[in-house]
Amino acid sequence: MEFIGRLHPLLIHFPIALVIAAALAEFAAIVTADEGWRTVAVRNVRAGAVFGLLATIAGWRLAVTAIVGASPLLEWHRWLGTAAAGAALVAALATFGVRRRSAVGVQIYQVVLFTAGTLVAVTGHFGGLLVWGTDFLRP
Repeated sequence: MEFIGRLHPLLIHFPIALVIAAALAEFAAIVTADEGWRTVAVRNVRAGAVFGLLATIAGWRLAVTAIVGASPLLEWHRWLGTAAAGAALVAALATFGVRRRSAVGVQIYQVVLFTAGTLVAVTGHFGGLLVWGTDFLRP
């Protein structure tokens, strides 16, 4: 099972990019009223949700190994990551309301997608702090 945990750093970057790209594409769809952007957002969030779930499972496995020391930052990262993956899954499921062009369905999808994008960004930042430390950017 430790091997699954070691896959976390390899798996996580793809869903981060997909969910953030989905949020950006949905923002472009709102601003331009171009449905093509929404199609891009829907496809990205669906793929991001699947890969995010895999990365979350691997992350939980990694956190319980001897490789990683327990810390409050790790706990924040774990639970925010779980929330981010959950939000991405809910956003992916909400895309089915978007296809029916339900106004309420679209609004729910957008709120959950933007929440997922924010959670993914914050969780990724905490993950970077865990790996690189708080002074990484200082000369």
